[in-house]
Amino acid sequence: MRFLQLALASALAFTPATANAQSDSEMMFKNPSRLTQTEGKDIYGAICAGCHMPEGEGAVGAGKYPALANNETLEAAGYPIYVVIHGQRAMPPLGRVLNDEQIAAVVEYIRTNLGNNYTDPVTVEEVTESR
Repeated sequence: MRFLQLALASALAFTPATANAQSDSEMMFKNPSRLTQTEGKDIYGAICAGCHMPEGEGAVGAGKYPALANNETLEAAGYPIYVVIHGQRAMPPLGRVLNDEQIAAVVEYIRTNLGNNYTDPVTVEEVTESR
């Protein structure tokens, strides 16, 4: 009887966490193959920060993930647009996960934040042409 009480208490203790995890997941993905965030900062946090780190400092681990912070290769928007869509080395292609508006938003975010100050706007048309 004591075992059943402990098992039931344990199950109830984990139920709210599981429910929150599901609702967090549902908030992030309406369709499991598409990300639903629309703001560049949110997209960066959901996808990019895991490898490039929250402040864009980059990392070395299972692969080498370049720093996006203070990165001169981001000056021309075409380069990061192409890499986000098609991938490169350890970077997976995200063109099927993100739509053109999301790609423009995240590229603009990394070009105007993380110590970068490339202020020319990134347009959806540029992204569409790069596909």
